[in-house]
Amino acid sequence: MARILLIDDDEALAPPLAQYLTRFDLTLEAATRPSEGLRRLETEPFDALILDGMLPEVDGFEFCKRLRAGDEPWRQLPVLMLSARGDLTDRVVGLELGADDYLAKPFEPRELAARLQSLLRRAIRLGPPSAAAVVATPAGAARQRRFDGLVLDLDRREARADDGHVFELTSTEYELLLVLATEPGKVFTRDEILNRLRGQDAELFTRSVDILVSRLRKKLGPLDAIKTLRNAGYCLALAPRS
Repeated sequence: MARILLIDDDEALAPPLAQYLTRFDLTLEAATRPSEGLRRLETEPFDALILDGMLPEVDGFEFCKRLRAGDEPWRQLPVLMLSARGDLTDRVVGLELGADDYLAKPFEPRELAARLQSLLRRAIRLGPPSAAAVVATPAGAARQRRFDGLVLDLDRREARADDGHVFELTSTEYELLLVLATEPGKVFTRDEILNRLRGQDAELFTRSVDILVSRLRKKLGPLDAIKTLRNAGYCLALAPRS
């Protein structure tokens, strides 16, 4: 069963939610303060994090920002943000700070379960290989897609430069890069990207794609890997290598 950590100061939320999520093979553990949640992340393995936006000590947005900026092994943990306010600004801020999804309170437990399942699938999904970009390797060898200046390691779910530098990507950023890499040079519309990343369970809004692309482009730096076509979409601007 996947282990989920909930950081929320509402003590009444976790018990019924934990009981409900067992139907979906999800084990929910809870912390009511960020400091407690951080201690648990340091000592226990979790597959995803549910993070409330309004918390004592430090709000969830700042906690998410610190989580993504650190060197700890959980910095790439899938994060679903919760907030009593569901306006677009909050959702955009959460995504800009590194959250993978966003859900407004009050919410239906079934929707939360669906979004968690989507995040967990995304975290382990390698995606279908592209014949033009996959390097032929012996049995047991690492599967890779190589492009000018960029290597995607499908087994490690890792993106790195030719010099070996590993780009620190969240699971969603890596998945976005993988989508674009399936057909280098093809322009993917925002709706196509959203459908590939989120499926039909999550709420769709095109601004989230622009934010994710901006984050990914910044992390890839001088590679200039992603090209924007105004009013059309995005494409991977790196040529595949054999």
